[in-house]
Parts: sequence; structure tokens; C-alpha cells
Amino acid sequence: MKKSMKKVVSLLLAAVMIISMVAFTSVVYAADDSVEVDPDFKMGVILVGDETEGYSKAHMDGIKEAAAEIGLDDSQIIWKYKIPEDSSCYDSAVDLIGQGCSLVISNSYGHQTYMVQAAMEYPDVTFVSMTGDFAAISGCDNFKNAFTNIYESRYVSGVVAGLKLKELMESGTLTAETQPDSFDADGNVKIGYVGAFSYAEVVSGYTAFYLGVKSVVPEVVMEVKYTNSWFDIDKEAAAAEALIANGAVIVGQHADSTGAPAATQKLLDSGKICYSVGYNIDMLETAPTAALTSATNNWAVYYKHAIETVMGGGELEADWSEGYDVDAVGITALGESCAEGTAEYVADIESKLKDGSLQVFDTSTFTVGGEEVTTAPCDLSFLDFTTDPATVVYQGETVEAIQDGHFSESTFRSAPYFTLRIDGITEDAEAVE
Repeated sequence: MKKSMKKVVSLLLAAVMIISMVAFTSVVYAADDSVEVDPDFKMGVILVGDETEGYSKAHMDGIKEAAAEIGLDDSQIIWKYKIPEDSSCYDSAVDLIGQGCSLVISNSYGHQTYMVQAAMEYPDVTFVSMTGDFAAISGCDNFKNAFTNIYESRYVSGVVAGLKLKELMESGTLTAETQPDSFDADGNVKIGYVGAFSYAEVVSGYTAFYLGVKSVVPEVVMEVKYTNSWFDIDKEAAAAEALIANGAVIVGQHADSTGAPAATQKLLDSGKICYSVGYNIDMLETAPTAALTSATNNWAVYYKHAIETVMGGGELEADWSEGYDVDAVGITALGESCAEGTAEYVADIESKLKDGSLQVFDTSTFTVGGEEVTTAPCDLSFLDFTTDPATVVYQGETVEAIQDGHFSESTFRSAPYFTLRIDGITEDAEAVE
């Protein structure tokens, strides 16, 4: 998810979740169970980046795959690349409507306020702000939000990392004697994480990754370094280098470049014991022996659903978020450095996530301040933090996120809202410069 460098700093959310998901009207299918393609249908896509940036490329690939499955012609998709998180988004949306688009999608959180502005002015067009968080409380029926349960695949990628740690430790390659800097005073092995911003989505993701590692190697601690940027190769590389210098054996990431994997590969080649877990795209080309896998989204699942629904005359949910249950998330190919048996172990974990027998944020697996978490009230309201005190833009309820012994992520709204700081993870106060 893309958080605005400007708008979101001023509109940082304390908000969480939505009241309920709106059921969509069934789409019209042809006799062969495929959607009847409307030759006059057009969709517009507003991207914060292009194919050179992993996050936007993943969305582009998902849209193209969905369109091919449905049978849309390339001319029925109009692209807007490198659209900033400012009024340029509104202008792009209006231009797409002028070109006949009945579905307009943006992929960056910072686009959201401009998308809802356009939605209010053009009620006959469906607007989807990917990763957004106030559609259901905005009062705008043709404005929607969607995301994935990416935290599930981050957990799985953490399991992959944990299995590698276990292999290194059991083989005697990684011990407190051979690599003392990689263990803390209590004997916990160190891992690291490169995060873009300290927003809920990043916190949710790095916590899931850590819990995945911890499920295999219980004695583990993690350091998080922020870059204050979604895409900055140099800062992400510097963050990875700093984490490894502090003893981290494996470095995960929630940032969009190849900087961290490339830096990890360089250090591995120099003799350091260090491995990388990426995001969005397969990092094996960048880090052939350092990369273990990447957590990734299968955006085609949502885009196929959205196109079919709107083209068929139906209404999309106010919020949509799915995970392994519909194959909307996963991990990329396992690297050659993964521990033996990783594929089989991961398949079992994924099956448990699919059937619900495993919950990523099971409250019995972590503590906050030494105590098990039994309550986590979340405010649904969307606030403007540029004012003092903060002003409520959209009023919502407060709901309880702890449900049946786990933190119920991405169920009350699609965008993540996990902000608990659990024991075992430390965050650097200063962002990497």
C-alpha cells in the first residue's frame, strides 16, 4: 500500500475499520460461465509508479492477467502512470471519465481523498481506491476500498526465514560463539526489517513476519529501521546494511525497491551470514543466493472480481480483503538457500491459513508489555491530524478487534489496522538518512 509522503503525513489515521461490508449484486454471466464482455466497457487505472517500481508493476500484472482471463481488449484499459498523490489524481480521474471509463481504480493510499472527490461528482462511475480506508463511512456509495490479507503471506515468508535460521543454528554455522553479535544478552537470535513508514500496514506486516519466524525459532528478536519512503534504493540498502552490522541474520522488508536484497547479497558474498526476504516481486535475480522468498499479492483475483462485477452491472463491496482462502496472496519461488524441507512445511502452513485453523495474530503467541492482549478497541473514525485537536472527517464506531482469541485483522475494513507493538520487536526512532 502506498502512503502519501505529503497528504498522509497530514491525514495520518487513527482510524480503523468499517461497520460492515456491502454485498455486491451478482454479475451477468454468459452460458459458458464466463462474463459476457461488453465491447463498450472501459476501465481507467491511476498508478503512483510504473513497471519499474515493484508495487505498481504488481498491480499492472494483476490487471493484465485479469483482463486476459475475462477477454478484455487492451484498448479497454486506459493507463495513467506516475500520478502524484495530489490533485493530479483528481485530474486524471476526470480525464478517464471523459474517455468513457465506468470503473476507475487507483493504487496508492495518497490518491484516496482525490478519488472520493471525483466519485462524489460522478455518481454513475465506480471508483476504487486500493489500500484506502474510509469508503464505508464516507457516505459515497460509488466509492470503494480494496486490499489483500498480505499479512498472511508475510507470516508465511517469516516461516521460511525461521526454517533457515533453525538450519543455520542446528548445523553449528550460527552460534553465539561463532557469531556473537547475532545474539542478544538473553541468547535470542537477531533478525531485521526494513520498513517504509510506521503506519498500521507496515506494523501489521512486520509483526506477522516476526510471528512467522518465531513460530519456528521462539528465541528471536527483531529490529525495525524506517526509510520514510516507499521506494528509495539507497536508503533501503543502507537500512539493510545497518541491520546486518547490528547482527541481523535475516532482513525482511516492507519497501518497494531491490535495495535491501542487493545489499544483503553483497554482504553475503563478502562472508557475512545474512539472508533476505523481499516484497511484491521475486528477488532471486537481484539476490540469487541471499533471497529466500518474497511475500506477494495476487492482484488479479480482485481485479477480475471488480471488472466482472462492474461490467455486469453489479455493485462492489465497500471493502474487499481476501488472502489465502482465494489465493489472493502468496510467496514467490523459494531460493536455493532455503532450508531443506521448506516447501513441504510451508504447504502445511498455507493449508491451515486457508481453512482458518491457524490465525496469524493468535494472542497466545505474543505479549505486549509482558501481558497477553485481551482487548484492542479500535476507532472507526477518519481524522484530520493537521488540526489541533484532530478533527473528525468521517465519524465511525469503536469496535473490539480481539475476536475468538486473535486480533481480527482486515475484517472490519480492508486496510490493516494492527498497531500493537508486541514484545521482541524494537523500532528505531530515527529514520535512515
